[in-house]
Amino acid sequence: MTLTELRYIVTLAQERHFGRAAERCFVSQPTLSVAVKKLEEELGVALFERSKSTVQVTPLGEKIVEQAQRVLEQSSVIKELANAGKDQLASPLRIGAIYTIGPYLFPHLVPALTRSAPQMPLYIEEGFTANLRRKLRSGELDAIIIALPFTETDVVTKPLYEEQFEVLMPADHAWVQREFIDKEDLLKERLLLLGEGHCFRDQILEACPAISQQLNSPSNTLTAEGGSLETIRHMVASKLGITVLPRSAIGTGHYESGLLASRPFKAPAPSRTVAIAWRASFPRPKAIDAVTDAITKCHEALPEPA
Repeated sequence: MTLTELRYIVTLAQERHFGRAAERCFVSQPTLSVAVKKLEEELGVALFERSKSTVQVTPLGEKIVEQAQRVLEQSSVIKELANAGKDQLASPLRIGAIYTIGPYLFPHLVPALTRSAPQMPLYIEEGFTANLRRKLRSGELDAIIIALPFTETDVVTKPLYEEQFEVLMPADHAWVQREFIDKEDLLKERLLLLGEGHCFRDQILEACPAISQQLNSPSNTLTAEGGSLETIRHMVASKLGITVLPRSAIGTGHYESGLLASRPFKAPAPSRTVAIAWRASFPRPKAIDAVTDAITKCHEALPEPA
């Protein structure tokens, strides 16, 4: 029994598909399949039920996979402890961020860390909160940057900064004449939102519950969806509708011809708290401190709306 084999069965249990599991483990499908079969033979039990279309974990397999996950977490801790005696800022840091934070924070964070911790390059990953949470727990990531609320056993969470939301609209929109926008007025315009799975979408719906009712209406024609904030900004520039973005993502200056304008909400304006989370057992606290300090210092340099 090897750590590699344990990693294979944990990944297969998560993906329920040999091809996807092999891709995540960076091996061929036959290699993963043979390794899983070998472990089953060694243990003398079937961990998975296989069919042409799906892979299911057996009841006993679920218990073994849970234990394998714990073993992998502890093995990661051992490696981190071995590195703890070294310079904590002298090796790569694996950091993740949700899709609505990463593209707007990393262009400022990377140069800031290059100056303050030049021997600590970043391995960067963007994803949904659920995927980042899983990778943090498994040791695939050292720290993640997410929006609160966020709770996880044996994980430390530290708020970094508060970020208000603003309304992005075409530059010739009638609302450009306003100083502030009322949340309820969003119901009168075609509103472009992120698709399901994005926590920022949920935060908007929480700030304006009436939008949820509109989304669920069979006659709804005032809401459209985009796959990323960048895609949504392009659709607003093309005058398909308006949207709500975190201030760091407004990007009205991206179009030289001045196609976009933004306006803040009336108080109390919706906002989010951006935070960093890391495992309590992570033995490089100075690395976390370096990232936290750099984010705090560079937050003021994030683009302001034009």
